Amino acid sequence: MTSELLTLYLLYFTSFITLMNPLGVMPVFMSMTTALNRNQRKKTAVKALITAFITLIVFAFGGQWLFSFFGISVAGLKVVGGILFFFMGYDMLNARLSRLKITEDEVSTYVDDISITPLGIPMIAGPGSITNAIILMDQSKNMIEKTILIGAILSVCIIVLVILLSSTKIMKVIGETGNKVLMKLMGLIVMVIAVEFFFTGIEPYIRTILKMQ
Repeated sequence: MTSELLTLYLLYFTSFITLMNPLGVMPVFMSMTTALNRNQRKKTAVKALITAFITLIVFAFGGQWLFSFFGISVAGLKVVGGILFFFMGYDMLNARLSRLKITEDEVSTYVDDISITPLGIPMIAGPGSITNAIILMDQSKNMIEKTILIGAILSVCIIVLVILLSSTKIMKVIGETGNKVLMKLMGLIVMVIAVEFFFTGIEPYIRTILKMQ
């Protein structure tokens, strides 16, 4: 029984760590928090992970109901996420995110804004991980399995947080030039992910339109 639960945990954990992709989030986080000091960067990371964790738990327990209540779908979420990712990737490709200038009065608002979106949603808790949370919660047969799912989500969020908090040290190792190269490379990757998100999200709508004609 214990080995079965461990296997289930590893299955949940692996799926979320792949979908949430902490190493992919890190360059975006580094770029968007360049103008912040260490404490502000830490505060941003913590808020982003709390936002992502709460979002995943809410959707895990009430995702189906929320989607039906508001009349939205995962496809719609992918389209919006794709658009957000594309502009974010474009800015990264042109090294614009690192040029943000923030006054002391604007810091608190800026931290709150980026920690919720785009970092918390949809960068960390994206359409893939949200859908995964809904499906796995639906497949969980009892309270033990549901608890294991919550534990797996929490574990991945902690790992993402540790990686984001270590981003400053990583940036020092790769240097300013390395950071710019990494940001441009990740910007290109984020734009590719955005295109994939957008077209997989818009596909059901196109099929519906074609059937109507």
